[in-house]
Amino acid sequence: MAESIQRPARDRTTKLDTLVDRRLVRLWLYWGMFWLMFAPSVGVIISTYFNYPNYLGDALELQFGRLRPLHVNGVIWGAFSTLFIGLCYYLVPRLCGVRVAAERLGYPLAWIWNLGLAAGFASLPLGFNQGLEAGELPFVVDLMILAVITTLAWQFILTISRRVDPGLYVSAWYLIAAFVWSVLNLVLGSLILPFSISGINSAAFHGLFIHYIVGLWITPAGYVLIYYFLPASVQNPIYSHKLSLVGFWSLALFYPFVGIHHYLYSPIADWAETLAIITSMLLIVPVWTVLQNFFGTMVGRWDSFGRNLTAKFLIAGSLLYLVGCFQGSTEALRSVQQPTHFTDFVISHSHLTVFGTFVIWAIAGLIYVWPRLFDREGLWSFKLANWSFWLIVLGISLMGLDLTAMGLQQGFMWMRETEWMDAMTAVQPYWLVRTFAGVMMDVGISLLVLNLMLTALSGRASPAPARAAEGAA
Repeated sequence: MAESIQRPARDRTTKLDTLVDRRLVRLWLYWGMFWLMFAPSVGVIISTYFNYPNYLGDALELQFGRLRPLHVNGVIWGAFSTLFIGLCYYLVPRLCGVRVAAERLGYPLAWIWNLGLAAGFASLPLGFNQGLEAGELPFVVDLMILAVITTLAWQFILTISRRVDPGLYVSAWYLIAAFVWSVLNLVLGSLILPFSISGINSAAFHGLFIHYIVGLWITPAGYVLIYYFLPASVQNPIYSHKLSLVGFWSLALFYPFVGIHHYLYSPIADWAETLAIITSMLLIVPVWTVLQNFFGTMVGRWDSFGRNLTAKFLIAGSLLYLVGCFQGSTEALRSVQQPTHFTDFVISHSHLTVFGTFVIWAIAGLIYVWPRLFDREGLWSFKLANWSFWLIVLGISLMGLDLTAMGLQQGFMWMRETEWMDAMTAVQPYWLVRTFAGVMMDVGISLLVLNLMLTALSGRASPAPARAAEGAA
């Protein structure tokens, strides 16, 4: 009886496996792992400047103002986006039951994307900077990002249109949205904002642009990953498809107005600021609905949680998402923004969401996919991977807590009109803790990448029942 159940599942898995171009997925993920090690390491280098301002000398190329854009863009476009695209080449054919349209195009796209990013990241320390946060990369690199994202949107949407099952799983909803919204946003940020909008309107639209990167690219892309890999890893169906659609449409309706909440108490029209505050609070709706879906999916599967690294990373990222989004919504209130604006409280929010949630979800997908790309039974060392989990999760949690406390202290000291230098001296211990937390994360990431490389080099093939279980998921 057990064999008769396993055989159809194994056949289905084998069929789906043949639809995936493993070499292409590996190419994107190799690059993604490189950026995953590179970009956070730059963050540790520049955070050390707060306690030791001259430790790297006086070279302009190594100063904070030159390296911070490298860190920010490296995490967004290098680490997260590259891993996400690679994982899309794995999950899209499995969701649709057909090979990716124009699949071979993925190889030149991978090289254009990653060599273009490398050139852009090399140019930032040399002083080539467009002066827009998250849009500092040179114009030609912006065009490259736009061209690749547009091509990928065409590739994946065409594949989804050819799907075998007429139903559209929620990951596909979010994938379509992420690519379509991002193409439109990149047109705004690359072609319109730097050249056609000036003055206070430039600040307002820049607030929209940078939040669209987070909310209309990184957020739906992250949802693609967790909605696919959480049910697959715990072998449980998603808790509620209806809830997933509530989360999708509430994100689509509320997020487009959020970005201006960074510019309260500014010359921007009061109605626009108020609308940003209202929609920021309404983002509680998509956040809570998707989290209910994720924790509901775990019902009946918590007993296997300890050794399920994919699920551990996904649920840890979900908990950090809850904290980070609570910060994001409340700091949009005028009464809360008064003591937190321009402080490290905002930096805490950005780290807990972008890295603590979405990069960690991408890492979870990487852990799930990587052994399967090499027909391995699992990772080379569970113990080493578990150390990576705790170093990464505890590191980002410590950083979030530390930056939150520091930001509140900064804000209230400034409101009491404390001298600037006295305020800076008071928070120096917090900066040291932040650097220590960053080192923890970097060590965890390095151990994880080492584990993945040893997994690829090991010779332990995955047995048929394990592969059948994947297909049943």
